[in-house]
Amino acid sequence: MLCKVRSLGLQGIWGYEVTAECDLAGGLPNFDIVGLPDTAVKEARERVRAAGKNSGFAFPVGRITVNLAPANRRKSGTVYDLPILIGVLTASGQLDWSDPDCAFVGELSLSGTLRPVVGMLPMALAAREAGIRRLFVPADSAPEATLAQGLTVYPVETVGQLADHLSGRAPIAPAPVWQGEGETLPLPDFAEVRGQEPVKRVLEIAAAGGHNVLLVGPPGSGKSMLARRMPSILPPMTQKEALEATRIHSVMGLTSKDHPLLTQRPFRAPHHTISPGGLAGGGSPYPRPGEISLAHQGVLFLDELPEFHKDVIEVLRQPMEDGVVTVVRSAAVETYPSRFQLLCAMNPCKCGWYGHPSGRCRCSPLQVKKYLSKLSGPLLDRIDLFAEVPALEFADLADRTPGESSAAIRARVERARQIQQERYGPQGPACNAHMGQAELRQYCALDAESQALMEGAYEHMGLTARSYDRLLRVARTIADLEGSVPLRPEHLAEAIQYRESDYFPA
Repeated sequence: MLCKVRSLGLQGIWGYEVTAECDLAGGLPNFDIVGLPDTAVKEARERVRAAGKNSGFAFPVGRITVNLAPANRRKSGTVYDLPILIGVLTASGQLDWSDPDCAFVGELSLSGTLRPVVGMLPMALAAREAGIRRLFVPADSAPEATLAQGLTVYPVETVGQLADHLSGRAPIAPAPVWQGEGETLPLPDFAEVRGQEPVKRVLEIAAAGGHNVLLVGPPGSGKSMLARRMPSILPPMTQKEALEATRIHSVMGLTSKDHPLLTQRPFRAPHHTISPGGLAGGGSPYPRPGEISLAHQGVLFLDELPEFHKDVIEVLRQPMEDGVVTVVRSAAVETYPSRFQLLCAMNPCKCGWYGHPSGRCRCSPLQVKKYLSKLSGPLLDRIDLFAEVPALEFADLADRTPGESSAAIRARVERARQIQQERYGPQGPACNAHMGQAELRQYCALDAESQALMEGAYEHMGLTARSYDRLLRVARTIADLEGSVPLRPEHLAEAIQYRESDYFPA
């Protein structure tokens, strides 16, 4: 007897429909799974057999063949355990049900209980697109599956519970759509930061427009402390942005039943020993998202930037421009979103004290030049704001007056982002940093005075076409923070000020 059970698979960060075709025939006992399965899928034979027996069913004796269609796509993971078991039990006459609009996903334990699976959100989204109306998933994965909406999600604890539901003896109540409770994770506050008001201004501009930042200063000046407070002033994600970011985190197993949806923008801070594959994505045989994709819609913080291997740093260049990264491996080619905001921190030299008034620097001019040369011109050209973080004076440390809170800064950032959303509309750029040439021409027009100022900066600083555009984007953000419609010379002058650096001349 043949039985077809609808299920779902995962490739990269995208789900797709899979049909488990289960055929029972006479002959010597045998259990084959075909359809390009990997080792985890092949091992489903033992999990399915034990789970069925321990749930009170008689596992059929004979030749069992399971085909996972489409057979030309590689199948990986443990999500096919449940549909295979349902197909085997139905084909052997132990389950009697018929519903072409439902699908099953889940990993089985040997006792017959269901374990959560990774990538539930992209699979649920694929189920909705495929016209599936009812989705049976492990109970711990149900909150994430409900985020797809448009589906009736049934949380399943055990195989026996599912069998009672399918037979009509004890229906399972559908899972309610998960409702977030807002931001629950505490974030460090800018009110705790002593001094460094110019740097706070730079980070406010960066948060308001989505710009890339490089902080340079001696050890202990507060670069990392300031950077780690960046999430506290970022605007909240839209529902679309949250689903995009959650899709990637779901595939990597970084969601849970209590927190199935990202409610805060991601903040990723990989160690400087990371490999190019760890940053951009990779793995064998199937490539997985890297840190730049996990930082999608959020911040990628690279502390001690020159300590990263040069080939790792250069990986950033193309994703920073395109917002996507394509990972090519022998088994697959995957394209992952990588629209992140780059935030970097570094010392001005190997010992960290170059240019400090105390004269503590032990590095020769050649060593300083060699240290700074680790950062290529094309990478620096993609950074919008350069901020020097000086060592704090004693008076700043002794002052116990709290600084401006993150809530106050964030309010200004959100007002600026609201202006940008109204300006570009739902189909336009998400923020000023993503403006294309059409938006630059329309919203960054310069008057005669600003044009003369930009011409002088272009010639004096040796700007490129890319850095010219980035200056305009930063100036547009400064104007938005002030609520100004036209770009005025003072907005442009402030943007030019943040482009210059004693360590990295523009």
